Amino acid sequence: MKEKSVSAWERQLKELLPLYGHRNWIVVADSAYPMQSKPGIETIVVDCSQIDAVKKVHEAIAAQKHVRANIYFDKELAFVGESDAPGIQLYQDQLAALLGGTSAAELPHEEIIAKLDKSAEVFRILILKTDMTIPYTSVFFELDCGYWSAAAEKRMRSAMASARKKTKK
Repeated sequence: MKEKSVSAWERQLKELLPLYGHRNWIVVADSAYPMQSKPGIETIVVDCSQIDAVKKVHEAIAAQKHVRANIYFDKELAFVGESDAPGIQLYQDQLAALLGGTSAAELPHEEIIAKLDKSAEVFRILILKTDMTIPYTSVFFELDCGYWSAAAEKRMRSAMASARKKTKK
């Protein structure tokens, strides 16, 4: 049986994921995505399609026990028309099929970039740049703790607040 070859970027992703944790980001970007200047942001060009890169990143994150992903799309994506960007409908259909059942948030592009920028002040960001030539197609994976939920965090914080109130009496 022939072994599947793994590209350099896939090896790098595999090496980084155990090091990454909540607040790190992985972005699968279109070809016009700029190379950002903050030291914590690394940009590499990948050798596969946008959809294949999203699939590989999504699967790699899902295979980790210590992290899960909050996924973001540009809100503008829903308003890009086929006449202005041929292939957009096929891409949206493929993305929906690939990530179906996964919750994703839609935010204006500039808001996502601001979140990414703020995180890059302290945490590492990996940008995987594809050859996609359709605007607003980047997929943003914000890593979160895989073994601790937001609901558990909220219950813990509430218990801490209650304990503080009791000690002040």
